Amino acid sequence: MRILGIESSCDETAAAVVEDGRTVLSNIVSTQIEKHKIFGGVVPEIASRLHTESICYVVNEALKKADCTLSDVDAIAVTYAPGLIGALLVGVNYAKGLSFSSGIPLVPVHHLRSHIAANYITHKNLEPPFLCLVVSGGNTLLVNVKGYTDFEIIGRTRDDAAGEALDKAARTLGLPYPGGVNLDKAAQGGDVNAYTFPKPRVSDNPLDFSFSGLKTAVINTVHNASQKGEELNVANIGASFLNAVVNSLETNTEKAIELTGAKTLVLAGGVSANSMLRSRMEKLAKKHGTDVFFPELPLCGDNAAMVAAQGYYEYLDGRRGDMSLNAAATMDITEGI
Repeated sequence: MRILGIESSCDETAAAVVEDGRTVLSNIVSTQIEKHKIFGGVVPEIASRLHTESICYVVNEALKKADCTLSDVDAIAVTYAPGLIGALLVGVNYAKGLSFSSGIPLVPVHHLRSHIAANYITHKNLEPPFLCLVVSGGNTLLVNVKGYTDFEIIGRTRDDAAGEALDKAARTLGLPYPGGVNLDKAAQGGDVNAYTFPKPRVSDNPLDFSFSGLKTAVINTVHNASQKGEELNVANIGASFLNAVVNSLETNTEKAIELTGAKTLVLAGGVSANSMLRSRMEKLAKKHGTDVFFPELPLCGDNAAMVAAQGYYEYLDGRRGDMSLNAAATMDITEGI
């Protein structure tokens, strides 16, 4: 079964054709990074306009590279939530138009479910159930993945996402957009103990996260040094801050492993590409005798192959969209049509 996936939730316009949820026939991504770099982050209005300019091209190119036509596709899967509402609407409306004109079933797909599904492409034999740490610019979740379309949130951030905190730290340190990637590079060789940052705790749910205090702490550290005329070592402060964020992720993930008895740990989302996080999760998994899986690096960021992969399982589960399908800026991973 061939699924055409369409993704436009943030600053990547993407389309892909995936067979049976595991085999990528094509995966086209048109990135907007250079357009947003001058602003230090994504400008939603610009993102929406650029999606409009690129979406026809990426879909046609995905079909061409997969050596198929629209009539060879069994379903059209599209990201409809969560994300930037204007950006999402471009993909949703384009997918609705394709579905209406061709009669091909439309499958709405949750963005975070797609990030988890990126692992099904990288690891052909991976199957639920498993524990998943989803870490991205907009979300940080611990999810008990009971089935391909059955999810239980057991921990979440109460405020900022880990990726957002990393991006803010990078921007404060004068690093270019995208911040998280450049902070990872800048922190290489830095001293993780050079600076001390708070260890956030959430009293009523030990599996929940909080990153707003960490974000404020790094901003204050940089600004205070600037006011005093002190020169900051970017590698050291970057490594120290990254260590604090990873410590929080690692601590709660370990608690979740102990609570659930999970024998399989999966990482998903853009921050799953971070080198320190990967290294520490490998050590954590080894400590508990748990298998650990990461998406290959090109599939950590937003792409349409992961949308098509999850779309396959949503299709098999009977999920369908019609011409009333709308986008949603926020939505829990447990929700859906």
